[in-house]
Amino acid sequence: MKNNWGKLLLVLLPVVAAIAVMIPTYQAGQLETKEKEARLRAKQAGNSEDSLKIIEEFKNKYGQDLIDYKKNQLKLGLDLRGGMYVTLEVDIIKLIEESAQSESVDEYFNAVINKTKEEVAKSDQDALDIFLKNFNEIARPKGKSLISYFDIGDFRDASEEKIIEKLRKNADDAIDQAQEVIRQRIDQFGVSEPNIQKVGTSRIILELPGVENQDQMRSLLQTTARLEFHLVKNNADIVRAFTRIDKYLSEILKKRRGIEVSEPVKDSVSVAVDSAKAQADVVADTTKTASDSTMAADTTKKQKDTNNPYEGMSEDQIRKKHLEDHPFTTLFATYYVPPQENARWIEYYYTTDNVPQEGEFSFRILKDSMDKFYEILNRPEIKPFIPLDYKITVEAKPDKRMLEQSQIEVYEFYCLKREPELTGEVITDAMQSFDPTSNAPIVNMAMNDDGAERWARITGANLKKRIAIVLDDRVYSAPVVQAKITGGRSQISGMSNSEEARLLEVVLKAGALKAPVQIIEERIVGPSLGQDSINAGFTASLAAFLLVIIYMILYYNKGGLVADFAVLLNITLIISALAALKGTLTLPGIAGIVLTMGMAVDANVLIFERIREELAKGRSLRSAIDEGFSKALSAIVDGNITTGITAFILLVFGSGPIQGFATTLLIGILTTLFTGILITRALIEIVLSKGATEFSFGQPKAEQA
Repeated sequence: MKNNWGKLLLVLLPVVAAIAVMIPTYQAGQLETKEKEARLRAKQAGNSEDSLKIIEEFKNKYGQDLIDYKKNQLKLGLDLRGGMYVTLEVDIIKLIEESAQSESVDEYFNAVINKTKEEVAKSDQDALDIFLKNFNEIARPKGKSLISYFDIGDFRDASEEKIIEKLRKNADDAIDQAQEVIRQRIDQFGVSEPNIQKVGTSRIILELPGVENQDQMRSLLQTTARLEFHLVKNNADIVRAFTRIDKYLSEILKKRRGIEVSEPVKDSVSVAVDSAKAQADVVADTTKTASDSTMAADTTKKQKDTNNPYEGMSEDQIRKKHLEDHPFTTLFATYYVPPQENARWIEYYYTTDNVPQEGEFSFRILKDSMDKFYEILNRPEIKPFIPLDYKITVEAKPDKRMLEQSQIEVYEFYCLKREPELTGEVITDAMQSFDPTSNAPIVNMAMNDDGAERWARITGANLKKRIAIVLDDRVYSAPVVQAKITGGRSQISGMSNSEEARLLEVVLKAGALKAPVQIIEERIVGPSLGQDSINAGFTASLAAFLLVIIYMILYYNKGGLVADFAVLLNITLIISALAALKGTLTLPGIAGIVLTMGMAVDANVLIFERIREELAKGRSLRSAIDEGFSKALSAIVDGNITTGITAFILLVFGSGPIQGFATTLLIGILTTLFTGILITRALIEIVLSKGATEFSFGQPKAEQA
């Protein structure tokens, strides 16, 4: 009995584990269906407020669960889910052309460029290598050198090797820049689980599941990046504007409720209040939000105001009134930074009209509050509250420390002067480095003559103020101007690590590198075609499975039943392993699963045939089973190893659909060895341990005992 428990666990544990791994996939599917229903109802709603309310209700109830389940679900490839597959190519030739000094370009240089374009179109060779080859063949015999066309900076350091090194670095940076810009745009577009990867020296492959508006995505990918420098205006004016928005929304809420009514009506404003209430505890621990009732109470008590509206109230009453009086500013946290050097941040609450005139403010917002935040700001009646020359812009990346510690996405947003002080066209170079005194990461930025003159004027007029670096309407950095910067060379500090410095370097080069991105391949799979593929794959798998089951039962009797269970478990383990490894199931992957079915029963066929041979020789049933499993093992292992080597080669050197096929085949080989040998042996042993004196492997009845 003790041995039987071990065998039972060997059979049951994989089944339980597979089911546990697949639960998130099932739950994610159920919640995605509910999400589609909610979005359909939101689309049919009469106005944007009601639409947002429906979406918020879904997010509050199921949002976090859906995110958690989707992280662990089995992912479907484009051929099953539908979406866009795009291959982008960065125009390195255009980059080289733009890098040359315009006054030095002549007929020889143009001839080199034209010939390079022709050859690049027909070859996968590195564009810069082709350019250098053609340059040596066309321009160099005419007495030209790279120094004749390209400026390296310091003339004393000029050499052909330095120019080639700079061109190659610019080409690599152009790819990184394009990849980062595209990633940010796709994130803003709302594509879930995109796959973005560099291929070769100039191409980027995108897999964008679920994309339905292909024209909009195509335009988004090919639009030139906009790099701008804006003055930060996180001052008393914007705080007063936020206060006026609070008062306006609060008055509307009170009119709708009636002043004597204690429970708020479920309109768009009260939705904001409910959202703030739901987030209060989390935000209090992370962003020190203004909706924390205790802090609000302490603040109001400290003010010693004779007209204090919170006087005599309990903490719950203060909390409720604070949220009702501030339906807008409770969506985010506000800090005040006094003008003194090294001053500490102070939590600011919108409970007084005495707004500090000196110093600066800082604003933090949870990702979950952004939809409501923007919905309010975009209302026609709210827009006049924001000064005409101001605009609100959110930073590109969430707070990294908060994300790592609490898995909460908190963004800083800025009030910026609407018109940019400078655009990225004036930047000629940017390079990540380290401060020699503190070893802190920095970025060195260089500008052309026009940019240097304007930058000196801008920085001189805005000492101790912040200037935001904005790419595609997202803030990447907002350094403080420490001194007037002349000569066009600036040093930007304040990054927490070299990764942030590298990102800023790439962003700054978005205005310096003139390397357009072109779509050279595009495939679109509609959701209906993807569903057809799923149905066809399911039908093929089911047909193959049924044929295998019928054949094994008819030919091997009870042994066939055991083998069929092993095949079913094998398929379940393959799919669950894909989910556990964060893999993606594709149509070729389904083909790999179907192929694995045949391989799985092949192992049992070898074992059962060997057992039948041993029984025919007169061996006892148990002896024949032992002999069958031991003698067939080497042939089974050899066959699976050779197939595994082939699958590994396909996985390493193949791409796209080939890798999907190879992945499921490799997993299938491992699960086949487990189920075909260990599971079938355990099941047969369990049956025999119950006292069975015979077991049919399809042999004549006289040989079954």
